[in-house]
Amino acid sequence: MMKKIFLFAFLLVAGITFAQTTGYAVNTDGSKTYYKTFGKGEPLLIINGGPGMNSNGFEDMAKVLAETQQTIIYDQRGTGKSKLSKLDAKTISMKIMADDIESLRKHLKIKKWNILGHSFGGMLGSYYATVYPNSINKLVLSSSGGVDLTLLKSPNLIERNLSKVEKDSMDYWNDKIEKGDTSHVARLARGRAMAPAYVYDQKYVPIIAERLTQGNSTINGLLWSDMQQMNFDCKAKLKSFKNPVLIIQGKEDIISNEIGELAQKTFPNSKLILLDHSKHYGWLDAREKYFGDINSFLKS
Repeated sequence: MMKKIFLFAFLLVAGITFAQTTGYAVNTDGSKTYYKTFGKGEPLLIINGGPGMNSNGFEDMAKVLAETQQTIIYDQRGTGKSKLSKLDAKTISMKIMADDIESLRKHLKIKKWNILGHSFGGMLGSYYATVYPNSINKLVLSSSGGVDLTLLKSPNLIERNLSKVEKDSMDYWNDKIEKGDTSHVARLARGRAMAPAYVYDQKYVPIIAERLTQGNSTINGLLWSDMQQMNFDCKAKLKSFKNPVLIIQGKEDIISNEIGELAQKTFPNSKLILLDHSKHYGWLDAREKYFGDINSFLKS
């Protein structure tokens, strides 16, 4: 298993992007969370993947979904404009990040909101639902890493979706990076090797490769360490979460279908959709159906 696991999430940003509102929410420890909102109506918080990634790639998703509701994206602590002076176990943990989400909700004066978590964001969204269940109306888990640590025990589906040449290249560049070569050239080469595992439509490989060069490895490592130390397992508490839940992912996702099926069994009021000809990014491989299914669920 790779020493650090990145469940990256990104979007193509088409044309000029602009936010309806930007601002900062103050967290319980005095740090600040940067956020953007789009549209009007029932609020939907979008939690991006990573861990250790900012929300820059999610403006396109936010704008599409903002046609029928208000959408909110934010930089998770230590990423983007949500800066921290120190990154360690005292400043980075799942509980602290869930508290940040709740501080943002209160700052925006939202009584309850819908949550969409993609990849690692689905894990954080599920955890948030165990800590602040009364703050959520509906929950969407998009290619979520899961409601427990089954992901770490699953077969490496990234490698399974790569050719031998791509796998050998990924291993080569991983070794270079772990030995200290953190140059953009090395990270981009690794990204090019890994990217084909993430999308069914290979025309998106170049932009995924570039996105895979980004991310904060310190934050990533701290959060995976925290989840392992706490034995991250939301199932018992989530069995009492009665609100509607949509679980949506690609049939050929790097997140195994079994992880989605486990989430469906956990949430008593849930629906699982597996997208044909789709991997980790449903809004790229099956854009019309992905957004259509999510909007139908949120409107129902």
